[in-house]
Amino acid sequence: MHSVLVASRSADSRTAGGTSPTIDAVSLAIIEQLQEDGRRPYAAIGKAVGLSEAAVRQRVQKLLDQGVMQIVAVTDPLTVGLRRQAMVGINVEGDLDPVADALTAMSECEYVVMTAGSFDLMVEIVCEDDDHLLEVINRRIRTLPGVRSTESFVYLKLKKQTYMWGTR
Repeated sequence: MHSVLVASRSADSRTAGGTSPTIDAVSLAIIEQLQEDGRRPYAAIGKAVGLSEAAVRQRVQKLLDQGVMQIVAVTDPLTVGLRRQAMVGINVEGDLDPVADALTAMSECEYVVMTAGSFDLMVEIVCEDDDHLLEVINRRIRTLPGVRSTESFVYLKLKKQTYMWGTR
């Protein structure tokens, strides 16, 4: 397990007025420091970006409060007994929101996104094994009201997974 900073891409990162928070160059530099090591001391970050430890602490708290980023522990699913991952494309009849909300509530669904193209929704699922994956897709996703069809893409091997897109 390692600590990583995840810059949020959800609608939750927007402010009350519906606009995205403004992030200046110093805040971006702080985010980059935390992406390299989510446990880096604020004093070390301050030296790297030219601020005091207290100023870094305040900026980090503001970024967390605004939903711009999260600092989380990320595990390798294989090492914690989750041996099957899949991306599932879903086509929906009618309103996408109720289906997306139901998927978001499922603990196995790690990533839920509304899309344009061949699928209305794409969902990343992490499960213990093939039987667990089948149960989630067949008994829980396909039975949701509005789900018209699904197509599953089972992961054979994960070659790359990073969280560094937050400052590009």
